[in-house]
Amino acid sequence: MKLAKALALRADSRRRVEQLRARIAANAQYQEGTEPAEDAGALLTEADGLIDQLEVLIRRINRTNSATDLGGDGTMTDALARRDALRLRHAVLINSADAAAVQGGGYRQLRSELRQLTALPVTELRQRADQVAREIRELDGRIQQANWTVELLD
Repeated sequence: MKLAKALALRADSRRRVEQLRARIAANAQYQEGTEPAEDAGALLTEADGLIDQLEVLIRRINRTNSATDLGGDGTMTDALARRDALRLRHAVLINSADAAAVQGGGYRQLRSELRQLTALPVTELRQRADQVAREIRELDGRIQQANWTVELLD
C-alpha cells in the first residue's frame, strides 16, 4: 500500500471513530420504558476494534515517515516538522502585517487626536510571508510526491 492511501485510510478511520463516539454518547442513556436507538455497548466494541486498527496504521505511517529520505529535506518526519513550522511562521507574519497596517492611513479628524503609527514594516512582512508561502508550496509538493511513491512499511 502506498503511503498516500494509508494517510487517507487514517483520516477515514479517525472520522469513523468520531462518528462512533457521537453515536455512543447519544445512546449511552435512555428513558425508562423505551429502548435506545442503537446498542451503545456494541458501538463501543466497534470503536475499540477500529481504534486498535488505527493504532497499527499510525505506527506504520510513522515508521515509514521516519525511514523515508527526501534528500535535502531530510526524512519525511523532518519535512513534516519543517512544513508545520513554516505554516506557523506564515500565520505569524500575516497576522503581524495585518495588525501593523495602519487603518485609514493614520487619518485624524482633529489635530488634538493622536495618530496611529505602525511599529512594523508591513511591506517587508508581506514579502516575507509570500516567500514562506512559496516554501510551503514547494515542500508540500515534495511531500505529496513522496506520499504517492513510497510504500508503507510493516
